[in-house]
Amino acid sequence: MKKITVILADDHVIIREGIRALLELDGGFEVIGEAADGRQTEDLILSLRPDVVVLDIAMPQLNGIEVARRILRQMKLPPRIIMLSAHGDDAYIDQVVALGVAGYLVKQASAQILTQAIRAVYAGKSFYSPSIAQRLGGRPLLPSDRTDRKKALLELTPREREVLQRVAEGGANKEIAAELNISIKTVEKHRQNVMTKLGLHDTAGLTRYAIAAGVIESSVQNTLLP
Repeated sequence: MKKITVILADDHVIIREGIRALLELDGGFEVIGEAADGRQTEDLILSLRPDVVVLDIAMPQLNGIEVARRILRQMKLPPRIIMLSAHGDDAYIDQVVALGVAGYLVKQASAQILTQAIRAVYAGKSFYSPSIAQRLGGRPLLPSDRTDRKKALLELTPREREVLQRVAEGGANKEIAAELNISIKTVEKHRQNVMTKLGLHDTAGLTRYAIAAGVIESSVQNTLLP
């Protein structure tokens, strides 16, 4: 019987090791790659073409939602993607649903739930943590305020979304320029374009927007917000 091939993407080694051990113990899965940041994840998916990707939302370089957006756009037959998050915030759930990602699990989910989710999405179904599935069944997916944030985010170019994430994570212009291999002046231009498009005026506003829109998780920047 064919094993389901899986890529694990999480910036915490201990989480990847735990999931790998769990899947290997089950025997029905083969972990063919691991990644610690979003850009590495994108490269691995494109080169290894797994059946399923277990993808953390709060990833450096590119967040998990941005990785999913790129993969689903680039590949004719993309893998099934399960998003992982420490939180079940509506902002993240709305984006995942809108993208067409196959599943969303909170990290508090049990081992049994994870293996069940991977098998379900591999079979072409959707799978959400029980608490999230219950909420999705009882409310509109995109209330107007989150719709506005999502529309504004989609107006940004991929590079502008990368700069937004790095600014919200506390990166200085020089650091961002080095990571993206662009000039500091180009970073400043992208940063200004982002603020103009989003109607924001300072870094704190960008950070609050990034958290509200699900670009980063609130835990990433809670020490920097006033």
